[in-house]
Amino acid sequence: MVILIKRTLQEFAAKHSDITEPLNNWYVIAKKAQWKNFTEIKEAFNSVDTVGNDRFVFNIKGNKYRLVVLIHFDIRTIYIRFIGTHAEYDKINCKTI
Repeated sequence: MVILIKRTLQEFAAKHSDITEPLNNWYVIAKKAQWKNFTEIKEAFNSVDTVGNDRFVFNIKGNKYRLVVLIHFDIRTIYIRFIGTHAEYDKINCKTI
């Protein structure tokens, strides 16, 4: 998969050092993936949820952080829409970001 924009993840990890390794693990797995649907994502990341509008929420570091992405399976592209703490996630509408 093509992942846009990695810099967002790097900037967040620079502020939250405890997420660096789990986020890098997510990135490596997602980059190598050839996902065609939600079921295939779920096989790689059991804690992922679909929230509609092509958005998916990944729990990172035991649900301490949330990563919201927009995935276009047909063009194999992942767009980073949000990365933040669980408390920050609770304040957004992840279907529209």
